[in-house]
Amino acid sequence: MVSAAAPAIVTEPAAASNGVRLTIDQVSHHFSLRDQVLPVLNRVSLTAEPGEFVALLGPSGCGKSTLLRLVAGLEPPRRGTLAVDGVPITGPDPSRVVVFQDPTLYPWRTVWDNAALGLEARGLLSTQRQRVDDALARVGLSDFARAYPRQLSGGMAQRAALARALVNEPRLLILDEPLGKLDSLTRLSMQGELVSLWQRSGFTALLVTHDVEEALLLATRVIVFSERPARITAELKIDRAYPRHRDDPELIRLRREILGLLGLGEGW
Repeated sequence: MVSAAAPAIVTEPAAASNGVRLTIDQVSHHFSLRDQVLPVLNRVSLTAEPGEFVALLGPSGCGKSTLLRLVAGLEPPRRGTLAVDGVPITGPDPSRVVVFQDPTLYPWRTVWDNAALGLEARGLLSTQRQRVDDALARVGLSDFARAYPRQLSGGMAQRAALARALVNEPRLLILDEPLGKLDSLTRLSMQGELVSLWQRSGFTALLVTHDVEEALLLATRVIVFSERPARITAELKIDRAYPRHRDDPELIRLRREILGLLGLGEGW
């Protein structure tokens, strides 16, 4: 297993927004389990502005990841509507890319070939190969383009998954706990890299995480959900410059406030 030095973290202001305006309006959802109905989302409404970084926090199993699936167009909501720049979401689209907790790289393909999957599937690889090289450079993996997933550390594998997403030049990056399985030091490094990629690319980001501190370090706004069926209980704007620091008194105050909203105020 090999590891690569992390790319430098960009601290300048974000680039001009290339992101979308995401609108979620009165969305409710449930699953049908044999003869039982399991409510998951309860009249969720929120808007993410172009170039905004929004983090979703809530109890495990409350419905956050289900909401991401609806945003990605992987299934339709039972009630309500979702739209990007005013256009209803009716299915998946290359402009909306999901990065999951597991990198899900094909072990028989090199890092370069894994990153090229989106272009290959759309018949664009022969004319747009440079986009693969550019994406790998953005995540610091140019020297490992011909490596195989088994030769990568956990952080590098997740960077490869990010490169695969960036090749599609997403206008909305959907992040479903992408750092959840990394060791603590790698996770800290990757948090900085995510901010750097967002600042340079200008996409809109929607992140699900169970880590309150991570949400406060990355997001411009944090949405707090209730127990299932999830409804929004609070929205907090994080008006702090990047890079952020864990010992920032305002972030410490917000962390305590969010933990209280999640029922974990005592002892934290």
